[in-house]
Amino acid sequence: MEATRTRSLFVSPPVSLKVSWRLEGVMLMRERLAPCCRVGNGRARPGKRWKSLGVKAGTCSILDVVETLGPPLKNADPRMRAQGIQMLSEVLLQCYSLLQEKEVTHLVLFYENRLKDHHFVIPSVLKGLRALSMCEALAAGLAVSVLKAIFQEVHVQSLLQLDRHTVYSIITNFMSSREAELKGLGADFTFGFIQVMDGEKDPRNLLVAFQIVRDIIVKGYVLGPFAEELFEVTSCYFPIDFTPPPNDPHGIQREDLIIGLRAVLTSTPAFAEFLLPLLIEKMDSDVQSAKLDSLQTLNAACMIYGQKELKEFLPSLWSSLRREVFQTASERIEVEGLSALRALSTCLSRSILGSEDEDLLDSFLRGILQDCKHHLCEPDMKLVWPSAKLLQAAAGASLRAYYQITSSVLPLLVEQYGRHVQSSQRRTILEVLLGFLELRQKWSPEEEDNSPLLCSKAALCSMIFSALAEPNMQLQLVGIRALTFLGSLQGLLALTEVEMLVDNLAQFILHQDDSQISVVAMEAAGILAPIYPEIFSRCLVWKLSEGLQTEPQEGNHSSQQARCLQALAAVSTHPSIVQEAVPILLQHLQKIQKDSIPAGIHSVVSVCQSLQQVALQCQKDAQNYWYFHQAVVPCLVGLAVQAAMQENSHTMLSKVLLKEEALSAMVLVISAACTHLSPELAAQSVSKLVPLFLDGELSFLPENSFPSTFHPFQDGLCSLAAQRRLVALLMAFVCSLPRNVPIPQQDRLLHELLALSCSSDCPFTATAAAKCFAGLVNKHPSGRQLDELLGTVTNKLEQGLNEGPHRSQALTLLLWVSKALLLRYHPLTTHLTDKLLVFLGDPVIGPAVGDGFALLMSDSPDVLGKSCHAEVRLMFRQRFFTECVPQLVQGFHTAAPGVKANYLKGLSHILNHLPKPVLVTELPTLLPLLLEALSCPDRVVQLSTLHCLQPLLLDAPHVMSLHIDTLVGKFLSLTDSPTMAIRIAALQCLHALASLPTLVVIPYKPRVIKALAKPLDDKKRLVRKEAVTARGEWFLLGTPGR
Repeated sequence: MEATRTRSLFVSPPVSLKVSWRLEGVMLMRERLAPCCRVGNGRARPGKRWKSLGVKAGTCSILDVVETLGPPLKNADPRMRAQGIQMLSEVLLQCYSLLQEKEVTHLVLFYENRLKDHHFVIPSVLKGLRALSMCEALAAGLAVSVLKAIFQEVHVQSLLQLDRHTVYSIITNFMSSREAELKGLGADFTFGFIQVMDGEKDPRNLLVAFQIVRDIIVKGYVLGPFAEELFEVTSCYFPIDFTPPPNDPHGIQREDLIIGLRAVLTSTPAFAEFLLPLLIEKMDSDVQSAKLDSLQTLNAACMIYGQKELKEFLPSLWSSLRREVFQTASERIEVEGLSALRALSTCLSRSILGSEDEDLLDSFLRGILQDCKHHLCEPDMKLVWPSAKLLQAAAGASLRAYYQITSSVLPLLVEQYGRHVQSSQRRTILEVLLGFLELRQKWSPEEEDNSPLLCSKAALCSMIFSALAEPNMQLQLVGIRALTFLGSLQGLLALTEVEMLVDNLAQFILHQDDSQISVVAMEAAGILAPIYPEIFSRCLVWKLSEGLQTEPQEGNHSSQQARCLQALAAVSTHPSIVQEAVPILLQHLQKIQKDSIPAGIHSVVSVCQSLQQVALQCQKDAQNYWYFHQAVVPCLVGLAVQAAMQENSHTMLSKVLLKEEALSAMVLVISAACTHLSPELAAQSVSKLVPLFLDGELSFLPENSFPSTFHPFQDGLCSLAAQRRLVALLMAFVCSLPRNVPIPQQDRLLHELLALSCSSDCPFTATAAAKCFAGLVNKHPSGRQLDELLGTVTNKLEQGLNEGPHRSQALTLLLWVSKALLLRYHPLTTHLTDKLLVFLGDPVIGPAVGDGFALLMSDSPDVLGKSCHAEVRLMFRQRFFTECVPQLVQGFHTAAPGVKANYLKGLSHILNHLPKPVLVTELPTLLPLLLEALSCPDRVVQLSTLHCLQPLLLDAPHVMSLHIDTLVGKFLSLTDSPTMAIRIAALQCLHALASLPTLVVIPYKPRVIKALAKPLDDKKRLVRKEAVTARGEWFLLGTPGR
């Protein structure tokens, strides 16, 4: 009967398949199936593998498959039937998308019927149904029919894990493609799934089941009377207690299950009456993980609940949350408890009340105030902070909650401040008050006249100003922060109060001995200056200007000047103040240049640092930024040019503005003043600066009364050495411009820079010219001009790198040009890199070449960084590593003993700047060389290698463990190095070494502890500190709980 029914399902195959059937395809398919269809000695001998190529190619149909599988499908042995259905299901899994609707219908009916078969057959049937559930040609009503059959005929939890997963996959597929049909089942679908899931234990299946339950709820399937049952079948897993087995191939973590279950439990308010009692019960338990999970789940549930769901449970919830904050032993649980309290208050705040509804937020907050306020008044102040945290958490939920709580708390805090006389107690009260004040920033500025801050403003200001007058530094710091907040609320403080605030800040900046308070006062001034620019200009800027002009008194003049300069920069956060502060800074610099005030190099650097900070603050406002550029850049260049044009060049080289530190500081100012210019303004400005250096055009400088001409690129005159140093300023300007800004006379400029970089006897000048040349080459458009220029550079380098007086200058140019081309992936990079590798074997310049690899791999923000609009391609370091390191290793092995250190130096610099994931993959082959580098006498190599190895001890413990004996010996020997930085790095590596597997390092514990006793008495405090940390870690090796 079964065989007849099966054959009758396919008596009329579709026309499309009839045309494609071929006799040879059928015969081939039967030959392949023959092993699984023959029966001998009562047992089937199934084929090893079913191939569905014939069905996919159209040479046979699903009819042929069923006909050929006839004997096993109707065999009396259930195992044989299972094998036949398994073979058919495997074909369907590969060919389900090719089936026609009529074929799918017949197959579904056949598989549904097989669900009543022996339990051996069920897994194979489910696999076939999973394939059919993915068919687009599935007729209407079949999805419901399949699920009903599974719910009625299959006891899912008696199946193996993989088969249960197949059932979940069938349900998931139908929910994705046949949602409307399944919803037509009503609550029967929900009940059926509850039966399927009930008792599931495997985490792989639970992740899918949790997602199905969430979809049932979120997509609006009918729960009917089964809401509680659905909650029970999922909540029985709460809280998740799962530890993944070691080397789990599935990668399921406890956190995955927690998130999946939480999404279910917090997906509908219908679960509230069941979930909230469960959460309260778990919060009251002694299991920390259960507490944490419950608090986080409550936080998530409050996002969808209303006051109707919370009303019955608010007292119990508040009691549990209060206890967790007052008596917690875990900071994380305290944080989650406060977050849950804020979520509860937020939930009550957003509820829409009817005319007869009770305002639960009001009663809830009154209960919190009643339980916490009295702790703020206790003399011993033991519970002040827990109470304040609870009140602040509730107040942070909404503006209404904030008003209700602060209206009671602020007057109380002011009163308590007056009652306590100890500075520490007053500081605590003021910090609590500051916490409430800072909460106000969450909402827009208040407009109500009866807000708590407005009502308590006079008392608050009096309290804070009195705190500023206290001698206690910590109290003053909190007072400044509180005053800054009050000032940031526009309209809160009166004009006289703002003036008093600014006077206090000026007093702290100018006359406070403690630098920390001075810095905090400057930060406060920077925050408030944009709000009250006129008052700050009138009350603070002029005081700072006067402070710069005061006569020196007993050696504190330089520190006061430095404070004034820092404060002028900090307060320049508004255009009007910038236009006042910048001329003051420039005038001070002019006085230094004219020697009208006693100052050294530190004063020039301080002025430039202040100007740089102002430039960075102006970058947000294009108009203000352009003003700064026009005011500062010509002035700085003019002062430097004037200093370089003096008749006696030997005297001028000692001038403070021409020193390397001063010019380097000016470079940062000019770069910051150019990077954010629009292309139009940048082109306008560069058209004036380049002619200054090429043609001596001085007309755009502020002062035209210069004593001589300016020709920094003119050959052969020793008197122009000072002028050539100013190429650094040209570098800062042209290398900071966008790539689309044309540089006037660019070819001439490049050739002048090239000549200067190879001929200057001043290292600072030669390096500046080389960097400027490299920055322009990096941005130069590709084409014939660039190729010709690079050909000229190559010839110049060939000449300069041979024996001669300027080999070091040529090497500097080679390094910078190589970096410029490396960043843009230019083909010439390989040629230049090969030159560098060759020169590693040079005993004279080889060490400098090795150090040069650090330049190639590191960032160069002044000329070749993204902030300067340089062309920087992704993963240039990885590319350089791939191309260079094999040759570097080979060169090391073939090099003479006297120059091997050069190769190790280059290798350590490359690896030290390489991204750690890339380095870890190459570590097994490179680690022997790194270990050899630790024995290199060059201290730069030792330090770079230690910095490279320290993170690898944490990231690649298995590889490092193979060399544990060598590592311990090398690190311990370097703790005696005469260089402090090497001793510190070696101790840090020993500290990281203790993180290797305990079985690997425990044999070395006595040796290391004994050897680390000596660094404990090191003459440098930082070395002793690292020694204590490392030795303590080794003492703990092998102890329980580590």
